[in-house]
Amino acid sequence: MTPIGSALAELAADDPDRPAVTTSTGTLTRQELEHRTNRLARAYLERGVTPDSFVTILLPTGSAYLEAVVATWKAGATPQPVSHRLPERELREIIELADPSLVVGADVPGRNALPTDWSPPEDTSAEPLPPMIARSLKAPTSGGSTGRPKLIVSTEPATAESLRSFAALVRLRQDGTVLSTGPLSHNGPLFTNVAALLLGCHVVVMERFDAAQTLALVERHGVDWMYSVPTMLRRIQDLPEDVLAAADVSSLRTVITMAAACSPSLRTFCLDYFGPDVMVELYAATEAHAVTITDGHGWLSHPGSVGRPVVGEIEARGPDGSTLPAGEVGELWMRRSPQEAGPYRYVGAEPQRSKDGWETVGDLGHLDADGFLHLADRKTDMIVVGGSNVYPAEVEAALEEHPDVQAASVVGLPDDEYGNRIHAVLNVRGPVSDEELLTHLRAAVAPYKLPRTFERTSEPLRDEAGKTRRSRVREHALARSTTDTRNIHD
Repeated sequence: MTPIGSALAELAADDPDRPAVTTSTGTLTRQELEHRTNRLARAYLERGVTPDSFVTILLPTGSAYLEAVVATWKAGATPQPVSHRLPERELREIIELADPSLVVGADVPGRNALPTDWSPPEDTSAEPLPPMIARSLKAPTSGGSTGRPKLIVSTEPATAESLRSFAALVRLRQDGTVLSTGPLSHNGPLFTNVAALLLGCHVVVMERFDAAQTLALVERHGVDWMYSVPTMLRRIQDLPEDVLAAADVSSLRTVITMAAACSPSLRTFCLDYFGPDVMVELYAATEAHAVTITDGHGWLSHPGSVGRPVVGEIEARGPDGSTLPAGEVGELWMRRSPQEAGPYRYVGAEPQRSKDGWETVGDLGHLDADGFLHLADRKTDMIVVGGSNVYPAEVEAALEEHPDVQAASVVGLPDDEYGNRIHAVLNVRGPVSDEELLTHLRAAVAPYKLPRTFERTSEPLRDEAGKTRRSRVREHALARSTTDTRNIHD
């Protein structure tokens, strides 16, 4: 097994002046990244980091985030990434769970912590450290639908081999150029970036996503691999036609999207603009029991699918635990294999696990006759209206196909007659009436799935990773006065 630090040191020795990380403030070469992370790792050890401990990292997205993660591995510890925008209470709960040996990027009372602008003393050595391998590669967090934080601790060791196998899965290429568009506190963008660094790639990091700037950076750096989520792709789709036409994206070989499902209209745009050979969609829980991947050709041959499993196994099961036939929606159960243990452990929760080793995170969907997976929603987000199941993701996707809707979050609110009524909370670009939205929706969803109430808000419904926590949206909607919405069916 090769320590991550040793693999990066070899790359720096082979081509020290090759660009490693570029941000809006400049570029670090491989050698500069090597020296900076060696100094950081030594400083972390001097400040109490111990082998196999957690290091909580909540820096803003940028080169410093990647440096902190690499330095943590070099110190033999496990990076525990979190967002620097977390509410104080949620951060406190996560830190209590993790009990880290060091917090990087915040002043946390009672904890060994370093502020955002901290740097090692000038006399700290930049020489390589003794090779070390933490037992756990990573420990990202998840609040899921409940909002209660938990750590998802990888049982894979922090080795170059672990990251390289992931890199091959997502079509990263040796010595390529990668555009990182997402917040590094999230699992997808962070670990695609460090996997890219281990392949000798030049990683271009956007501190904050901007659609027009994304296309400009692709052209300027000759980017061949780009991370995205559907929210980002939708913002690219919404750019003026002359901006889209003028951009040179011919260098792209892979545009990967994950974290949420793409709507049919967004898929059509991506196929037309980037091409079916370029587009790749990945589905996996952070737990990574199983992974599905499809490309644009899979989108065309199996519309709505997120691909077939390339890692592990997936079954759709009914409430009684029985495996459902092709085409029938059920709860998705996953496992690596009958012989292989799961690739993670929880801190702060217990997995929902069957006797035969299958696990579920509450996602719903079905497998078609060819074994392609089609997602429906999360079990906890499903709304029962008069005995019928409504999957919010379906209604949200239809709403977001309206040109004036930037983002939608659909939740169920109490109703005396039907048990629940559908309520849609929207980010909109301009004035759009409830009746116009309903007219748009009637062409896409069944009548019982139509929202009975609409609400507009200026608060972002999706985070930078393209995810929405419907439990929080519902909580806020319940707290607001019913006079803030209008029942268009009365």
